Amino acid sequence: MSRNGSSLGVVAVLLASVLWATTGTAASFAPDVGPLAIGAVAMGTGGLLQALVAGPRLVRGARLLRARPGPVLLGAVAVAVYPLAFYSSMHLAGVAAGTVVSIGSAPLASALVERVVDGRRLSRRWLLGAGLGLSGTVLLCAAEGGAAAVAPGWGSALGVVLGLVAGGTYATYSWAAHRLISGGVSSAVAMGGIFGLGGVLLLPVLVATGAPLLASAANAAVGAYLALVPMFLGYLLFGWGLGHVAASTATTLSLLEPAVAAVLAVLVVGERLPAAGWGGIALVLGCLVVLTAPTPGTRPRLVTGRRRAAHPAPSPAAED
Repeated sequence: MSRNGSSLGVVAVLLASVLWATTGTAASFAPDVGPLAIGAVAMGTGGLLQALVAGPRLVRGARLLRARPGPVLLGAVAVAVYPLAFYSSMHLAGVAAGTVVSIGSAPLASALVERVVDGRRLSRRWLLGAGLGLSGTVLLCAAEGGAAAVAPGWGSALGVVLGLVAGGTYATYSWAAHRLISGGVSSAVAMGGIFGLGGVLLLPVLVATGAPLLASAANAAVGAYLALVPMFLGYLLFGWGLGHVAASTATTLSLLEPAVAAVLAVLVVGERLPAAGWGGIALVLGCLVVLTAPTPGTRPRLVTGRRRAAHPAPSPAAED
């Protein structure tokens, strides 16, 4: 695999982050639908669609998934928990705080998992990029501080805790999918298996809470958009990207999501963003420049056939 493949993987993750950034704006058009229903319809339906599209390949690759039950089951549980924690965090702590805690904690959780489980050494480049990105998201959160928490006191604190749960589960299913892909499972089979099983786990939540989605055409349209575009298409791109970059790099690149979400809030919802917020966006863009810039003096390596799984593409998380 050449460095060009790694670059395309970065582009795929960034495109996925842009699609995910539209979820908050889209959900604002269905204010009567609760966070559990939004999370269940978005990730649950999107996950089942991934499994359906990957159908024949998923059947042929079922043996590979059965041989690695740990990452599959762990990833599926994380997929089921993530949207419930993420949307509940935004509901309780406010959109800005919930998004920043959830997305901002994911790179650190992912790096910790890779360090402890895989023994991956994090480079100075990754640390610099993550530092810029996290600083930018915190500054963006402070600038959007006008987003008051829906639930005061303990409810706001619970929202922050749920944001940490969301960040941890996002890192977990990203690691699980990357582990399967780097072990020789195709991205379609890995993502279809993990997200399809996660979607099945979310079905009871959707049945219990999803009635408001059918109360109006607007609510149904929001649910369909969330399932088809940011979750189905977004995670197809993300899964392909995980085949070319490390999970810690992918989750760090996802820091683009809150920055794009803030811009959409200004352009679509009509919110106002102070100068500090634009400064935070600039820091996030600086993070992306650091992580995506070519490394001087590094030759592309061609890895073909079965050696591809044993020698995944180099990524900024592992380079020095």
